[in-house]
Amino acid sequence: MSAADDGRSLGQLVAAATAEMSALVHEEIALAKVEMKQSASRGLVGSGAIIVAGVLALFSLPVFSFALAYWLHAWWKVPLAVAFVIVGGLMLLFAVFCGLVARAMLKKIQAPKQTIASAKESAAVLQSVKPRPRSTSGAASQPARAEGGKPVSVGAEQ
Repeated sequence: MSAADDGRSLGQLVAAATAEMSALVHEEIALAKVEMKQSASRGLVGSGAIIVAGVLALFSLPVFSFALAYWLHAWWKVPLAVAFVIVGGLMLLFAVFCGLVARAMLKKIQAPKQTIASAKESAAVLQSVKPRPRSTSGAASQPARAEGGKPVSVGAEQ
């Protein structure tokens, strides 16, 4: 359907196309915001888990390592130095476990896949659009050319 068929002028068509492009861009931005908000919340949870793992590892080491080492020495008759090594190994294993949990949470962060796909689709559609030539009669649609192939304006002296 051409501009002449639906009664809209070229200016109206350009205005409509501009409005539709603006709406498309706003919708793409809104989709990107939603996807980035989801990824950001996952990132915060993963970062929080890393912080908790670090704080637990740091603050629990002095308290529980001394208590457990002295308990091993008193009850199991383990030499005090060996008791401290055993306790240190247990605390390190706990910190590694917390770190692995944090790593698993951070791996769930994803790129905004829907936004990227939609933007690529929109770009492909826009690249395939070709302007239609105007249907005007005969010589008026082609500029006059001199012998060298340069356009000549109508009514100009030669």
